[in-house]
Amino acid sequence: QMYEITEEGGILKTLNEIWCKLTEPLQPEVPQPENTNMKVLSYPFSREKIYLYNIKDKDTFFDNATRSRIVHEILKRTPTKARNSMGIGTLIANNVYDAAYPLHDGEYEGQNDDMNERKLLYQEWARYGAFYKFQPIDLIRKYFGEKIGLYFAWLGLYTEFLIPSSIVGIIVFLYGCITIESDIPSKEMCDQRNAFTMCPLCDKFCDYWNLSSACTTARASHLFDNPATVFFSIFMALWATMFLEQWKRLQMRLSYFWDLTGLEEEEEHPRPEYEIKLLQKKLTNKKIRNEHSNENEKEKLTWTDRMPGYAANFGLILFMISLTFSAVFGVMVYRITTAAALSFSTNATTRSNVRATVTATAVIINLIVILILDEIYGAVAKWLTEIEVPKTEKTFEERLILKAFLLKFVNSYAPIFYVAFFKGRFVGRPGHYVYVFDGYRMEECAPGGCLMELCIQLSIIMLGKQLIQNNLFEIGIPKLKKFFRKLKDERTESKEMETNQSKDPQQWDLDYILEPFTGLTPEYMEMIIQFGFVTLFVASFPLAPLFALLNNIIEVRLDAKKFVTELRRPDTVREKDIGIWYNILSGIGKLSVIINAFVIAVTSDFIPRLMYQYAYSQNGTMHGFINHTLSYFNVSHLKAGTQPENSLFAQDVLFCRFKDYREPPWSQNQYEFSKQYWAVLSARLAFVILFQNLVMFLSVLVDWMIPDIPKDISEQIKKEKSVLVDFFLKEEHEKLKLIESFIAHDKQKHKSGTKGKRTRAASFSQFNHSQKGSIASFSSQHTEV
Repeated sequence: QMYEITEEGGILKTLNEIWCKLTEPLQPEVPQPENTNMKVLSYPFSREKIYLYNIKDKDTFFDNATRSRIVHEILKRTPTKARNSMGIGTLIANNVYDAAYPLHDGEYEGQNDDMNERKLLYQEWARYGAFYKFQPIDLIRKYFGEKIGLYFAWLGLYTEFLIPSSIVGIIVFLYGCITIESDIPSKEMCDQRNAFTMCPLCDKFCDYWNLSSACTTARASHLFDNPATVFFSIFMALWATMFLEQWKRLQMRLSYFWDLTGLEEEEEHPRPEYEIKLLQKKLTNKKIRNEHSNENEKEKLTWTDRMPGYAANFGLILFMISLTFSAVFGVMVYRITTAAALSFSTNATTRSNVRATVTATAVIINLIVILILDEIYGAVAKWLTEIEVPKTEKTFEERLILKAFLLKFVNSYAPIFYVAFFKGRFVGRPGHYVYVFDGYRMEECAPGGCLMELCIQLSIIMLGKQLIQNNLFEIGIPKLKKFFRKLKDERTESKEMETNQSKDPQQWDLDYILEPFTGLTPEYMEMIIQFGFVTLFVASFPLAPLFALLNNIIEVRLDAKKFVTELRRPDTVREKDIGIWYNILSGIGKLSVIINAFVIAVTSDFIPRLMYQYAYSQNGTMHGFINHTLSYFNVSHLKAGTQPENSLFAQDVLFCRFKDYREPPWSQNQYEFSKQYWAVLSARLAFVILFQNLVMFLSVLVDWMIPDIPKDISEQIKKEKSVLVDFFLKEEHEKLKLIESFIAHDKQKHKSGTKGKRTRAASFSQFNHSQKGSIASFSSQHTEV
């Protein structure tokens, strides 16, 4: 039975038609449904109700993806001859079989004219040449199943949403470029006439220096440290909320058209590993069970059985997180020692470029460490989840995702968190510096602040991860594996080829060479980590959405090509949503508000500038800001042996300056924190609270204003339910009429009560389609409808 889909009228319909005409060249050339205004009524298949379905041909009633899913279920559940083992998974684990996979629909390229869905997907979707086209989501879902269809729909929406954020990010960056000449603090810093003699950057070997020598850093910092970045942080927080809301709406729309709205959670079968563990437990407890326990009691793994696994998980995750922090500390020590070593250099150019050299090399080391640890953490997370022995595939996947995400999140962001919130906070002051090991001073931020370094760190790690891990690894490693597998197969099959004359290889042979499908976790993970880079520290790097967009344009086609050409066809899985990934995205969105509030308040100079302009400036301008942020130090108070040797500056340097809010040497509380320090600190904390609450309120408002289910879809779902109920009631009414006619016929034919009952039962059993049909089962079916 079909029913009409009522379309939205008015201005929305007109806008939709205009949009369809404009985007016609971007649409993929794939078969479209003939009548888009009508939808076929659907209902979960039931063999008992087979007469309700419109079955024209039994062989084509289910599509290939559904057929492969049915076969996969049968293979999973079929018991084997081996004692207490179940399904193909156990046999593959025991090396009885090499692999089990559904076949691709023929070749994706070649001379033959036979067009199949795989070839169509390759031509219209899985080529870099088709990068400008929309994705044929319905065809992807038909070929690969709902789970993979939802992933590509999510990736497509995320990429589309990056376009407006990239444009706003470019505007914010350009605003920084345009206003750089009118920025008073950087002008003051670059002015040679303002002879701010700064305290030495290291003991003994470093000389006093002029602040104007750090002019380039100050000007570059303004590109990212300007009032527009505050607006951009608020914009990106609302952008993240709108993206998640829009995804919920798209997900609901796809669920309706893909008939997933009525999909209920099916009871999953236990994993073979769980059953083996349970069997071991049964064997151990066999004697005790025979003597004491109740036979009817269903045995299962308890938390005490899993205790060793939980303990190993807790210990190893703590160790891995400590390893990440150790790597960050190691790179910090490298920076301190290298900076000290380069300061001893006799070459003037080397000495002048110490900071740039150390920053660049340290970030590259950080990137290499992150890439190596990422691969290790992925394998460790999988092993930890396996020793936990989750019961079903779903719980296994969720626990694996949480562990892998926790480890990779800490690994990717720990160096960035260090630069943003810890670097330069524990330096001390001249005459009372904090030392690491013996004689190495804690590193401090550049004169322009740590935001520029945070920007460099973020950009190199983000771009490096995207270029090396997401693209080179994704393209290179599968190709290498495929090449080695092909070589291995050629060696083993060379003898067979001699006996059998050369013939066309079968599809299963061609697919066997391909890489096995290992799940969507790696695909989602790289995008979620990227989403973190785009939202968490966007205040320091407004161009992050642009780089993410450029990467994703390639990423969509790269993943598409991998699925169509490099991987064996995955088993289709019906899923209503993207599962735990949505919760992770939502968590990152909320965390980004807090982190950006702290980046603006603590890392950038936004609050000190505001405070100076409105509280301390005599004329309400930024003139004198640099002098206000620099404290005085009497050089005679330097510790013995730390004074600069062979200073090029004249001997009459009495006071040097350093960046901090401290009392001058002529004050009674010399070098103590000044009133300005506490005022600025209070303003920073007040800003964090205000910013966080404002953005959270706006996010909740956006969430509330945008309904989760589109109005037209909610109406269609109600309509479908109504049509379905009417359909079943009509069926049941016809059944009832038929039964009544049988009963009336029986009453006329037989007057005796006993005979009547027997015949009535017989006539009803003929009528009912199920072999064990009864009046009770009929009434229960009727109630269910």
